[in-house]
Amino acid sequence: MEISTLAMYHCLAFAWYFFVACSITHVRAEERPSEVFLYGGQWKYLTVLNLVLQAVFYGVSFLADVLRLIKKLRCAKCIISSRDLLFSVLAFPVSTFVSVSFWTLYTYNRELVYPKSLDGVIPLWLNHAMHTAVLPFAVLEILATPHRYPAKEKGLILLGFVAFLYISWVLWIYSVTGEWVYPLFALFSPAGLAAFFAGSLAVIVSFYNFGEFLNRMIWGDSVVILDYRRKGK
Repeated sequence: MEISTLAMYHCLAFAWYFFVACSITHVRAEERPSEVFLYGGQWKYLTVLNLVLQAVFYGVSFLADVLRLIKKLRCAKCIISSRDLLFSVLAFPVSTFVSVSFWTLYTYNRELVYPKSLDGVIPLWLNHAMHTAVLPFAVLEILATPHRYPAKEKGLILLGFVAFLYISWVLWIYSVTGEWVYPLFALFSPAGLAAFFAGSLAVIVSFYNFGEFLNRMIWGDSVVILDYRRKGK
């Protein structure tokens, strides 16, 4: 894809995620069906945090494209390195996990993750923007441009650290409110919940590996290396 076309795509994607993130923050607190929605606002939900993550990623990607267009290649190389790390470790695996896990649990029993009472609070289009559109956006990004993945150990350590931070945030909210962020968690014993978190981590790691596989299958290692050599000139 030409750099100018890529820049336009990344700009539009950034604007879309910024708009969706702003839209969810304008859902009025007094309309929410449970007190747990009040503590921490929307920032307790992985779905909402993912929207911010995607907006940041596409903003960084757009900046990298602009720097390449104006021939600031040394600066572009640094930004591209940050872009690729952000995409490989977080943007792709988290988006995929959010979409797949949400619709799997929603199909099984929606009350576990998205109670019917939310239908009158969050518009249908916004639900799909948060839980459906994120997956094709992530796949399209792999198709649009190659990304350099970090060493496997480094990537998984970073992903695991971020997962640990989010789980800690969820447990902290429970310790303060006495209610779980997601009703699903109330079904588990402490040991069962630990097993669920471990299983979720295993799933998101598999999505990390899947993203790396897709990137290599589409672009190949040599294509990625040559792409970066050109940027470094």
